[in-house]
Amino acid sequence: MNRPVIVDAARTPLGKGKESGALAGVHPVDLLAQVLRGIVDRNGLDPALIDDVIIGNVTQAGEQGGTPARQAVLAAGFPRHVPGVTVERKCGSGQQAVDFAVQGVASGAYDIVIAGGVESMSRVPMGSNRMGKDVYGPAVTARFPDLVSQGVAAERVAHKWGLSRAQLDEYSARSHERAHQYASVGGFDAEMVSVSTPDGAVVVDETIRPGTTASKLGGLRTVFDTDEMRERFPELEWMVTAGSSSQITDGAAALLITNEETAARLGLRPLAAVCATAVVGDDPEMMLTAPIPATEKVLKRSGLSVGDLSAVEVNEAFAPVPLAWQAEFGVDPAVLNPVGGAIALGHPLGASGARIMTTLIHRLERTGGRFGLQTMCEAGGMANATIIERI
Repeated sequence: MNRPVIVDAARTPLGKGKESGALAGVHPVDLLAQVLRGIVDRNGLDPALIDDVIIGNVTQAGEQGGTPARQAVLAAGFPRHVPGVTVERKCGSGQQAVDFAVQGVASGAYDIVIAGGVESMSRVPMGSNRMGKDVYGPAVTARFPDLVSQGVAAERVAHKWGLSRAQLDEYSARSHERAHQYASVGGFDAEMVSVSTPDGAVVVDETIRPGTTASKLGGLRTVFDTDEMRERFPELEWMVTAGSSSQITDGAAALLITNEETAARLGLRPLAAVCATAVVGDDPEMMLTAPIPATEKVLKRSGLSVGDLSAVEVNEAFAPVPLAWQAEFGVDPAVLNPVGGAIALGHPLGASGARIMTTLIHRLERTGGRFGLQTMCEAGGMANATIIERI
């Protein structure tokens, strides 16, 4: 009866992360607060019962520099005694927040907790927390002299797995096609919370581009092949473009997590349970390969095989990441990112882990699938992996 369960999962629509984006007029604290309020309201939950709010956020500077979890709790109108904490594991921050929440419930530290993530990339630009400083330090760079940006790392992954420009463009076009098809039949509706903005309510994702084709993407220029990088890595073919990269995006997501006894007592219907979690580090110079060992670890912990999975979400930070993962595990392409991913929907850094899990849970609910796997690469050569089971 103390098994952790996910009662609900919700997210905002995703807006383009630029000044003209649909969500750019909303402070990130208020963006997150609307999801917190929404998930409480739609479950009829007294927020006074919440033990903690754990929120992933990457660029903790400017408007996101004041522990957005706590500020959003206050902005949502929750009682002052409800705490909030912000965690950061780069792109996996939102997924790590969920893992911490599940672990807290399993240990008995929490009865009810909300976990999620937020990132306003239009208002708090990526990297603005670095202030132009070296974030590695001399000891790390001495040990790993080939540390590069994630974009160059994506090129290195494409080279290692023998991927072609055509494969990247075809995969990226498919992401938009799948997201558009799913949205057109209301597939995302159950997971969405409307967001009030100065220009009105936002109810749909702004990022999906219907009609995207591999041919159109093939005309885009590559973006990471600077003179310096070409000199350092002459073996690379340079094929990653803006079209085969995740979109800079604004968004927030939240999951309501409790135990079976508390859910039954409060009349809450669980949607899913977490079967196993894992987090690993891998080569920081390749950076984006850790979803592969993370998947191996979480499958071993769960006792499942890839053939047991109804859906797999591998974050589309760049197209080579899920394609390399697929090459290793041989999953049916129809199972991998079945409703599109960050190439079509966007990648609001700290929110993405929670957004992906929200989509995965509701996808399993909609299709009747049983097990789902989520994994995502993270800066520094890390990855989280989580397997959930639909209840």
